[in-house]
Amino acid sequence: MRVVALNIAPGSRLPMRSVQEVTAEAGVGLVGDRYHGARHRHVTIQSRQLLERAAEELGHPVEPAQTRRNVTVDAGEIPTRPGTRVRIGDVLLEVVRVSAPCRLLDDWIGPGAAAALRGRPGSTLRLLTSGTIRVGDPVEVLPT
Repeated sequence: MRVVALNIAPGSRLPMRSVQEVTAEAGVGLVGDRYHGARHRHVTIQSRQLLERAAEELGHPVEPAQTRRNVTVDAGEIPTRPGTRVRIGDVLLEVVRVSAPCRLLDDWIGPGAAAALRGRPGSTLRLLTSGTIRVGDPVEVLPT
């Protein structure tokens, strides 16, 4: 897996902004993102491959930023089991929980979006180490 998109937003209802890299601060979050400073919700991650499946159901493309997730990887299943560790480039993260699709997705993406993304929502992770996450970084789910 590789990072294909990075998105941050300075506030909860403000538009996501695509970036090529972002500074990750252990225990704090992504610099410039709305969840910077949150206790455990530091980074959200999703799979482009699963977004494409949702788009097929919807009948139109779904851009990574529309789902309001921070990191989009090219393919594969996103780990959802709490405690699972993931390395993105040189940054170590840990799954906190599944990121359930929000009902507001129907307003932002179109009717049926939340339902199409159910079962494909991605995960919320906490940052265990600091570093820089970049588009193109390898993503590795670590053995438990």
